[in-house]
Amino acid sequence: MGIYERKRREREQRRSQILEAAKKVFSLKGFNSATMEEIAGEAELSPGTLYIYFKNKEELHTSLSIDLLEHIGNRINQVAERNVSVDVKLDTLRDVFIEVYEDDAMILINLFHLQSGEVLKNLSEDLMNQLKETSAKALRAIKAIVSEGIDQGVLIDEHPVALADIVWSTYSGVVLWVDSKRLLNDQKDFVKSTLKQAFDILKVGLKKH
Repeated sequence: MGIYERKRREREQRRSQILEAAKKVFSLKGFNSATMEEIAGEAELSPGTLYIYFKNKEELHTSLSIDLLEHIGNRINQVAERNVSVDVKLDTLRDVFIEVYEDDAMILINLFHLQSGEVLKNLSEDLMNQLKETSAKALRAIKAIVSEGIDQGVLIDEHPVALADIVWSTYSGVVLWVDSKRLLNDQKDFVKSTLKQAFDILKVGLKKH
C-alpha cells in the first residue's frame, strides 16, 4: 500500500471515529448541550483534531445526517431493484422507513429539520453539494418504484416526481409532527405506529382503482 492510500484510509477511519463519537454524545446530551470538546473526549482525540475534519458542531451534525441519508438511499435502491411486485415494494419501503427511524431517530429528525430549515444557508458548499446529491439519490429510487407502478398500470397516472415527493414528505411530516407532540405532551412514542398507518393509507391513494 502506498503512502497516499494509507493516509487516505487513515483519514477515513479518523472521520468515522469522530462521527461515531458525535452520535453518542448528541444522543446523550442533545445537539444544543453537546460540545466539540465532549465529542473529542469521546473519540479520544484533541479538540484541535476535530476542527481539522469539521469546522464546527453544525457541520459535524450535518455530516451525520448526510451519512444517514446515503444509507436510506442505498436501502431504497435495494427495494427498487428487487424482483417483486410494486405492492410488495411499497410495503417494504414503508418498513425501511420505520426501521431507519427506530435505528437513528435523533439523526433522522435532524435530517428532516436540515432539509427544511434555515441551517441550509449556513452549510459549506461541499456539504451543500453532498446533501443535494444524497437527497436526489433517495428521491430517484422512490421515483423508480412509483414509475414502475405507473407503467404497469398499478398506480395512478400522475407525475412520478410529484408522487415521490409526496412519499418523502409523508415520511418527514409524520416523523416531525408526531415526535413534536411526544415532546410537548410527554406522551409515548407513537411515530412507528403512525408511520405504518400513514403509508398504508398512502398506498391506497397511490393505487389505481
